[in-house]
Amino acid sequence: MKENKIKKLTTMAGSKFLSLYDAEYENKMGSLKHWTIASRKDYETLKKQYFEGAEERVDAAIIAALHVESKKIVCVRQFRVPLNDYVYELPAGLVDGNESFDVAAARELKEETGLELIEINHEKTKKKVYASAGMTDESAAIVFCTCKGTVSNEFLEEDEDIEVMLLSQDEVKKLLKEDVKMDMRAFIMFQAFVEIGEKLFR
Repeated sequence: MKENKIKKLTTMAGSKFLSLYDAEYENKMGSLKHWTIASRKDYETLKKQYFEGAEERVDAAIIAALHVESKKIVCVRQFRVPLNDYVYELPAGLVDGNESFDVAAARELKEETGLELIEINHEKTKKKVYASAGMTDESAAIVFCTCKGTVSNEFLEEDEDIEVMLLSQDEVKKLLKEDVKMDMRAFIMFQAFVEIGEKLFR
């Protein structure tokens, strides 16, 4: 069993989708220190995870999808308030309640793009990956899948400002050379798609 270095957890601020916690922890020298953690989880959930051995929940699904009819990767360009700008991303969204990440992936793909998930490649899919472990415990599942259908924005929520694109290898290669804002996971996936093509998803 892993050593529990966090000794105390205190809520600093909270909202519907994000909370800030002060974690008192013991460093490698045995000294007590403090760290600010941003988390999608409420206090009770995080406390059970840190102190009672509860299994960590996957917070989000990030969808690496191949559109089978066009053989193109699915990409979104979304307005993000912290950047005050649009950023290129993969379709993604939070896991709701007790739903599994694969159910969340299908739901979010439909909501953000109008496309229908066909099949998940579970051998390539990885749950519990972290983008910024120095700041947040947020974990995601990277879901490799195929999809079909016609792009639509009719399922978007009021606060979602999203443009959906289906990009070929050549189009992705050109995009990677442009001076645009891009999510790091999308950047890595785009690089792989340029090199591997549709085999990336199958």
